[in-house]
Amino acid sequence: MSAAGGPIDISAIASPEAVVAALAMVRDSVITGEGPTARGRVHFSRMLDPTDASWCVRLLTAAAVNNQPVSRAEAEVLFEINDAATERSDDGRFDDLFAKAIVHHAAAASGLPVPPRSVALSPGTAIESWAPTKAVGVNIEVLEWIAGQMRGKRRSNRQLMALVASLIGAATLPLTHLPNVFDISM
Repeated sequence: MSAAGGPIDISAIASPEAVVAALAMVRDSVITGEGPTARGRVHFSRMLDPTDASWCVRLLTAAAVNNQPVSRAEAEVLFEINDAATERSDDGRFDDLFAKAIVHHAAAASGLPVPPRSVALSPGTAIESWAPTKAVGVNIEVLEWIAGQMRGKRRSNRQLMALVASLIGAATLPLTHLPNVFDISM
C-alpha cells in the first residue's frame, strides 16, 4: 500500500478492499496524529484537516474504483473516520464527501443508478442532482443500517440526516418498521 512507510500510493489502489485498507490508515492517523498520511506535517490526534479530507477523496476516486459504487466496507470506515475526528479544520470538505459517499452506497445497494465516484463525490456536484429523493426503490435494510450507524453519535452530518429522513418519510413507513432510527440527541 505504501512504499517503505511513505505515503499511500494511490496508483496501487486496485479494488474497494484496497481503498478500505488505505482509509483505515487515514482513520488511524486521525486518531493518533501519526502514520503515513500524517507524516511530514503537524497533525494533532482526533483532528481531521484538509489533508486528511484530500486523502479520503483521492482514495475513494482512485481510477480502479471510480466506476464502482461505494462499498459497505468503505462506508463503514468513513463512519469510523467521522466518529474519530472530534475536531475539524477542513471547512466541511469531509462532511460533504461523507454524506455523498454514504448515499452513493445506499443508492447503489438498492439497485439504483449512480454516477461515477469522481462525479458524485465532487464538491462541485450537488448531492440532489443524483441522489434519490424518493424512497421508491431504496432498500429499507440499507436505510436501517445507515440509521444504526448514525444513532447516538456525538457528531451528526446534517446533510446525510436530512436525506435519510426524507427517504424514510417518502417511504411512508409506520415508525414501527424502523424503531429508534433517530436518537433525540442528534
